[in-house]
Amino acid sequence: WLPGWACSDTLCTMIQQLTILMYHYVRDAEATPYPGIKARSVGGFRGQIEYVLRHYEPIGAAELVRAVRDASFRLPRNAVLLTFDDGYRDHFENVLPILREHKLSGVFAPVARSVIEGRVLDVNKIHFILSATSDNVSRAVDELFSLVDRHRDAHGLRTNTEYWDELAHPNRFDPAEVIFIKRMLQRDLPEQLRAEITDELFRKYVTDDERVFAAELYMNRDELRAMIAAGMTVANHGYDHYWLASLPPHHQAEQIRRSMAFMADLGVDGCDWFMTYPYGSCNDSLLEILRTSGCCAGFTTRFAVATGEDCPLRLPRLDTNDLPTRADAEPVEYT
Repeated sequence: WLPGWACSDTLCTMIQQLTILMYHYVRDAEATPYPGIKARSVGGFRGQIEYVLRHYEPIGAAELVRAVRDASFRLPRNAVLLTFDDGYRDHFENVLPILREHKLSGVFAPVARSVIEGRVLDVNKIHFILSATSDNVSRAVDELFSLVDRHRDAHGLRTNTEYWDELAHPNRFDPAEVIFIKRMLQRDLPEQLRAEITDELFRKYVTDDERVFAAELYMNRDELRAMIAAGMTVANHGYDHYWLASLPPHHQAEQIRRSMAFMADLGVDGCDWFMTYPYGSCNDSLLEILRTSGCCAGFTTRFAVATGEDCPLRLPRLDTNDLPTRADAEPVEYT
């Protein structure tokens, strides 16, 4: 791989096959005030790690860097890499002890703003709003429609029916109503308006003390440094957790620069670092910024096992829900 290399045209022949597993919340959600949060339970995580150890050969960041940079190096045929997005305290309290017990490492991607400014990410506000309204998600959709009606003229918004028809399509994990709320509040409404509406709903259904909530939800600097000292890798996840492909190049560059400054403060080397794209969102202008900034590999949310045909800056991942959570489970089709 060379700095001038065109990601879309070149095969990464060093990676024959690599399963990259993606995690977010790892907690026993039923024991929290928000049982509707979609989380991998701690027991389920332990069982999945035991399944992984039975069927895969785990690798760490150093092996992936070498696979991308050294044409003579080959990963094991059944290699697996563990990745954890968004920097939750779950990862420090629940994940780290299990990884250390099994002498494993992982790639952890905190969002700079949540740590530096004590802000709850909009994506997490939406998760907790949905959890708080999970007994009647149709009511949450109706309330969102009402808020859009209130702001339609001032922002030139489309009709509720137009938004619904375009966005309300279920995916592998969420029904249409949930996808609709997520897309409206994560991406499709104007940025200032979606933040305003999300904040209003978060205050109504969750809490009006955002800073305290953030301190409980995310790892702080000391905990992140302790993760690094324990052999874990910290990746870039953007400063604000934006859909990066929706931003102009100069704004993309600023997101990467500010997040790299945060990583440097934690002690992360600025050479051969990893990028984890918020929402899996990336485009050619972002990839060019990453190439010239020393990025070695990028993780998307595209569902697949990585092979030699995948660009190192666009590596796909499996979700934790795609593999069993018992060591004695029969291998699934992806294993």
